[in-house]
Amino acid sequence: MLKVENVTKYYGDFKAVDNLSFTVKPGEIFGLLGVNGAGKTTTFRMIIGLIEATNGSITLDNKKIDYSVTDDIGFLTEERSLLTKMTVEEQCIFYGTLKGMKEEEIIKRLDILLNKFYKNDDKFNLKEFKKKKIKELSKGNQQKIQFITAILNEPKLLILDEPFSGLDPFNVELFKQEIIEMSKKGSMIIFSSHRMEHVELFCKKLCVITKGKVVLEGYLKDIKEQFRKKNIIVEGDIDIDKIKKIKGVLEVIEKGNFYQIKIESKEFNDDVFKVVSKSNNITKYALEEPSLEEIFVAKVGEAYEK
Repeated sequence: MLKVENVTKYYGDFKAVDNLSFTVKPGEIFGLLGVNGAGKTTTFRMIIGLIEATNGSITLDNKKIDYSVTDDIGFLTEERSLLTKMTVEEQCIFYGTLKGMKEEEIIKRLDILLNKFYKNDDKFNLKEFKKKKIKELSKGNQQKIQFITAILNEPKLLILDEPFSGLDPFNVELFKQEIIEMSKKGSMIIFSSHRMEHVELFCKKLCVITKGKVVLEGYLKDIKEQFRKKNIIVEGDIDIDKIKKIKGVLEVIEKGNFYQIKIESKEFNDDVFKVVSKSNNITKYALEEPSLEEIFVAKVGEAYEK
């Protein structure tokens, strides 16, 4: 288990992380979210042992994280960290060796992962691809290699910072499947992204920080249930002006072939239903929980980059 307990980090007089605590159990995919400058990167650097916390403690399986533990950690950074003049194979051997792996083991694992991520590419040739230099690869393929270097050692703890950057929906799905597979094998995974729909793909538990301090934490299901504002989805012909006048209705948004009616709380659902039910051609009426993006913006109180 990863334990982050009452961790605070100062840079001079600036408090980057403020009394942060959370745990990640084996098999959990944990979301650590926040806008730029919230303290996520500082937290990641403390977890992997690059910098020391000013106060508090961070342990992995009850051990302080140092060079005797870091071989069990994988980290995919938001920034591109590949050595572009190296070939794919050289890059992976370099990173794998740093994690204490033998070259034969690295090549075997690399071949498995390359075949997995390119299994539907008819043009893929394993031997040729391994000899390509990183700079010759597309942005998406570079992201795949960066991900592979992070999971070569089958880490106990995997930190993913914007892992889907530069990927199309098909490859997002491949990454998602691999992440879920790793969690099923017992890996602890910390996932960070500005794309809330990506977080909702598989993070059951999360923590939102702003200015280094926790503003929201818990299981996603509970967070959504406890958030008062709800959405009503309606398909059919409705009188928008009449619905907007109903007490508790915050907004009515037309989205393609349906309407989204935002209400202050589920207590106002019956009032909306009474009006909508008098309309013609209603094919759908559903009360839904708000998206994580809506909750995030409400709690953080500012716009964020997608």
